[in-house]
Amino acid sequence: MSQTLVAPELELFPNRYRWTVAACDRLTELGILEGNNEVLDGEIISKMGQNPAHSNALKRLMRLLASLYGLDVVWVQSPITLPAPDNIYNEPEPDVAVTHEAEDAYADRHPGPEDLRLVVEVSDTTIRTDLIVKTRLYARAGIPEYWILDLNARQLYIHREPTDGEYTVVTIHAETEAITVTTHPDASITIADILPPETA
Repeated sequence: MSQTLVAPELELFPNRYRWTVAACDRLTELGILEGNNEVLDGEIISKMGQNPAHSNALKRLMRLLASLYGLDVVWVQSPITLPAPDNIYNEPEPDVAVTHEAEDAYADRHPGPEDLRLVVEVSDTTIRTDLIVKTRLYARAGIPEYWILDLNARQLYIHREPTDGEYTVVTIHAETEAITVTTHPDASITIADILPPETA
């Protein structure tokens, strides 16, 4: 008995339900959605517990950026608001963000792209999402500088100069290198200083 396959152009995939940020906020208010989550392209992403290396790098980053800019403008795992239409289905929570103003300026709203100097993701198990999904989101939003600290490869990706939804300058730096932040060019940061120590 022969089996007829559906032609590829006629094949239908199940409809995917995309959660809005507003719906997720409501679920959280009702106590249905628990824990720490972020919304990416309509999917609810659970912010998994941090392993020691991730926690260590986060602490190092926070301390270093606070020494450059001041603790009152450094945010850790807090939501940011993206411009429409991305804000309907996306509300990322970068590991670290640096704003122009102190926390009092954001008492009734989350910081948006115009408020941000720098956004950083610390990647161990999320490198693909951070390199693909979040890079596109942050570039479309016009966030001027986006870093990905890759703990596994022990290197830093720097994305700068967003134009037409893409970062036009992308560089990769080994842990032995030193870099500067666009908005603080007088300060040099060695990549090794924001990486956890290597373990045997």
